[in-house]
Amino acid sequence: MDRFQEMQVFVRIAERHSFTQAADDLQMPRATVTNLMKRMEERLGTRLLERTTRTVRLTHDGQAHYRRCVRLIQDLEEAEGSFRHAEPKGLLRVNLQGTLARHFIVPALPAFLERYSQIELQIGEDDRLVDLVREGVDCVLRAGTLQDSSMIARRVALLEQVTVASPAYLARHGTPKSLDALASHRAVNYLSSATGRALPLEFAVHGRIETVELASAIAVSGVELYTQASLAGLGIVQVPRYHIDDALADGRLQCVLTDHPPPPMPVSVLYPQSRQLSARVRVFVEWVASVFQQTGSAV
Repeated sequence: MDRFQEMQVFVRIAERHSFTQAADDLQMPRATVTNLMKRMEERLGTRLLERTTRTVRLTHDGQAHYRRCVRLIQDLEEAEGSFRHAEPKGLLRVNLQGTLARHFIVPALPAFLERYSQIELQIGEDDRLVDLVREGVDCVLRAGTLQDSSMIARRVALLEQVTVASPAYLARHGTPKSLDALASHRAVNYLSSATGRALPLEFAVHGRIETVELASAIAVSGVELYTQASLAGLGIVQVPRYHIDDALADGRLQCVLTDHPPPPMPVSVLYPQSRQLSARVRVFVEWVASVFQQTGSAV
């Protein structure tokens, strides 16, 4: 085992704050990871990692060595990539927003895995903010306006949104004909995973976006709950059209205020800006962009 492998192991332990999780990521025995770090510290003559019962942290020397190792690994991967056109391979961990995954990504996955047969794909489903480095995730797919400037974001789609409510709700409260009429209505509030606050409804009015905050009997933090609450007649919601096509077609939901549509919802792939993009992440990002392009919703 060479020093490059030692560096890879050290970087993964530093990022995951765990020997066990680093070993799992690299598909190596835990004992091998431990021995590699012991050998590296002995050769360098300094302690790089502080081990406690709960976590692993970098020492001052470890922080400096981590930065050097990241640069060296990136330089070597870039140099090798420029001279050979090897098939991308290895473990690829991605985290996808659930409805996007089920509607767009998963149905197209067989073609991706057939094209890149040496990539081992692990998929997590979430709406929350993910610490990519700490959790060992290579990239995430998210919908909505992005706030995290520590990530590189590639926008891959703009999804049409609509304002809807159930027939039962509209029968009780009436169908709003203008934004002013919303004063007597209720929304199902959606809680931002970043701030924990309810997001306002948004409407296009003469080329600008106006926000409206409505009273609500219920607030949710999940996309499925948000839609189901509207289907149950609990209030007005704004959602991407693709997500409720069936409910619109069979009349379980109805569009309202169509003259003032919500702005389209951006969809982006995010990955850390602190590291060189690996070949397997690069081909996955390009493939995701092509999936949305084929649906006609690409940017």
